[in-house]
Amino acid sequence: MICFTFATMYTLVRKVFFLLDAERAHYLSMNALRFFCSIPPIKSAIRAVFSPNRQSLKREQFGLAFKNPIGLGAGFDKNATYLRELEALGFGFVEIGTVTPLPQEGNEKPRLFRLPEDKALINRMGFNNDGVKVVRKRLEEWKGKQPGIQEKMIIGGNIGKNKVTPNEDAWKDYEMCFNELFDVVDYFVVNVSSPNTPGLRALQDKDALLKILGNLQENNKKRPQPKPILLKIAPDLTDGQLQDIADLATEIELDGIVSSNTTISRENLSGLSMAQVETIGMGGLSGRPLKTASDDILEKITRLTHGKVPVIASGGIFTGKDATDKFNRGAALVQVWTGFIYEGPGIVKKICKALK
Repeated sequence: MICFTFATMYTLVRKVFFLLDAERAHYLSMNALRFFCSIPPIKSAIRAVFSPNRQSLKREQFGLAFKNPIGLGAGFDKNATYLRELEALGFGFVEIGTVTPLPQEGNEKPRLFRLPEDKALINRMGFNNDGVKVVRKRLEEWKGKQPGIQEKMIIGGNIGKNKVTPNEDAWKDYEMCFNELFDVVDYFVVNVSSPNTPGLRALQDKDALLKILGNLQENNKKRPQPKPILLKIAPDLTDGQLQDIADLATEIELDGIVSSNTTISRENLSGLSMAQVETIGMGGLSGRPLKTASDDILEKITRLTHGKVPVIASGGIFTGKDATDKFNRGAALVQVWTGFIYEGPGIVKKICKALK
């Protein structure tokens, strides 16, 4: 009954927020949640309502203990600002970032757009973030408040390169972020698949990837306790590129893959959304229209790696059935993002309730 009431409330609140610019609404809503979570009794009530609490939901992946298999994808909490609030909503893990060595503003606004008819978003954010040193400080503060917590929320660090860094020097940016965040995140995700940084997707080619990932793994293996390193891939890769990634994953002992990022395709959109898209212009598409493509890429990369490289799946996850589809296609864990915007704060518990 309480969950139903909150779901009804969110439907009403969402209508108001959807009247605002999407990026402004994002920060207004999360800052409101932060205020409520600063009041201990309210935070406890939010956790009681939204956090799933079932032993069967626990997962072991990458040598890490996940309290449940539902995570929040990178790009939502770019600067590790809302970890307390997201933990209260029940997420098993949150991927912060994408973080770059230097702070950068990202692309010009507006840069985040809703397509409500298709439960989709288009973004061209451009790795806007506060820079790795500022993000590290926030993560240190978060980590300092976690000792003694048995079922902590796992934190992933999604890392990228600055826009001004030429591709031939990109490996240096990834190494810098890796070194800065090593002690404050549980795993790393190398992002070379965003469509919103010029030339970034060229780094998905095998030679460029080998330079970046090989260097990180060499660095990683020198550490007393190496951290899992994953690669985030695009849903627009060719079969040849997927084969290269599968081969590379084996060659450098990649710990996992995140499949997938947003797409530059505009397939599976309704007529109304297509009319909006012409006005919106460039950007990565996420949400319902991405589900089929993301399912396909998940199946392909799982088959090419013979199921030996764990995959965190994302793309078009709104319901328990959507998540189950991903697990049935080989996913080890799943992430939501656009589904969180449309379905609201109850999405983790709703999905977990449907999982066996």
